[in-house]
This record gives sequence, C-alpha cells and structure tokens, in this order.
Amino acid sequence: MQEYLQKQLAQNKKLFIPFITAGDPNGEATIGLALTLQKAGASAIELGIPYSDPLADGPVIQRASQRSLSAGMNIVKAMELVPAMRERGLTIPIILFTYYNPVLQLGKESFFALAEKNTIDGLLIPDLPFEESGDLRESCRQHDVTFISMVAPTSVQRLKKIVSNAEGFLYCVSSLGVTGSRKTFDQRIFDFLSEVKQEAAVPVVVGFGVSSKEHVEELTKVCDGVVVGSALIEEVERLSSKLKEEDSLDAALLEFAEKASSFVSDAKVSTG
Repeated sequence: MQEYLQKQLAQNKKLFIPFITAGDPNGEATIGLALTLQKAGASAIELGIPYSDPLADGPVIQRASQRSLSAGMNIVKAMELVPAMRERGLTIPIILFTYYNPVLQLGKESFFALAEKNTIDGLLIPDLPFEESGDLRESCRQHDVTFISMVAPTSVQRLKKIVSNAEGFLYCVSSLGVTGSRKTFDQRIFDFLSEVKQEAAVPVVVGFGVSSKEHVEELTKVCDGVVVGSALIEEVERLSSKLKEEDSLDAALLEFAEKASSFVSDAKVSTG
C-alpha cells in the first residue's frame, strides 16, 4: 500500500482517503459508494465497521453505525463486501477501520483468515494504544495487511517511536475530540503536522474534521493528504432513502459523487 500511495504523491496527487460505514444504509449501497469514491479520485478507502460504543466518533458516524447495525451488518459481512467491490472494478486499497472489540470477539486467527480471503489491504484500530499493538502489528505483517498507526497532538512524547514504526501511511488526528465537521483548525495543528512530516518516512495524512475543499487546500500545504469521514457520511445520511432503492440508487450515487469530488481538484463526477 505504501508504494502505491507514494506513486500517487510522485505524480503530484495529494491523497484523498474517504471513510464510509459498511452497511450504511445497506450492503449494495456500500459497494456503489466505494466504486463512486474510486471514480471521484479516492486514493484508498477506510471501510468502517459499525460498533455500538464508538469512542472516537462524533454523532454523525455514530448514527451511521446505528443504521448499519439495525440493517444487520457486522465485521464478517463487512469484509465480505470487499470481494464484491473488487469484482465490479475496485482496485484501490481498502483499510478496515474497526474498534478492537469486534476483532477480539472474532478471534485473531479467524479475523486474519477472513482479511486474507477478502483482500483487506490495511487495518486501523483507533482504540488500541501503540504500546499494546505489537502483537497485532506482527500478525498484520504475517498476513500482508498494513497496520495503520495514528498520532495526535497529545502524542509528543511517543511521536518518534510511533513514526519510526509506521507503515502504509501515518494518520494524524487534527483535534483532541471526536470526529465531526468543523469550521477551522487550531494553528498548533499545522505545526504538529509539519513536525510529523519531518520525522516520517511514510505519507502523512490528517483526519477528524476535514469538511471542505478549503480545509484540504490549507492542510495539504503541510502534509500529504486528508481523510474525510463525517462530511461524506452526512451526505450518505441525506441520501439514505434513495440509496436503499434500486430505481433511485444511480441518481443518489451521482449526487454523492458531486460531494466526494469537491475534496479532489482533478476529480470527474461520474458513476457510470
């Protein structure tokens, strides 16, 4: 994955890594959303596993998890969506974004067997501290899954250790709170990103609160790309009823593509 992302950067393309919740509003819509994001210019996709107690997520993504869980989605079904995406033409990396409990409940061996079978490229676990991730990172290496590390402005004392072990890309958290759209970013975030960028050998992206093209332009002056979650999930929520129905799905995906393409300068709005 790291080589793929660095090739994009070498072509002067900033990384756009969107987040969507698996099963929101249903599996078929999730497949369509992933393909639409690829066409809109996504570098990779974070596929969120719905969870009943998402500590890092704001209300928008919490509601997405609730909708997904109500529709019967779980970690196994979410991973099984990925081959269907591949069959329909998805080629970009898929990073599973999941809290640690669903992985523990499934069992590490079963989880990695399913990850391998379903062509999962990366794994990101927001509630697993770096100091406790060594065993899982080693399992990821054994199964050709890239473990994505996160750093926050509070990580200063541990920054060099986390950065030196980073693989794929480094996910910088832009705030101390939960996910969600915001209007501005504290200047200290830009200083923090510059510091991480100087230390890192992998691409550096920033997430939590990125919700406009202006944010993208501002933040990518000091890092390699952005993760966009809540701003896209809000659009999924708005289009939810259309995304559920076969006869309105394509039109809804076209509307979603317009929103997604606003985060990349050279995107083409198309679902067909």
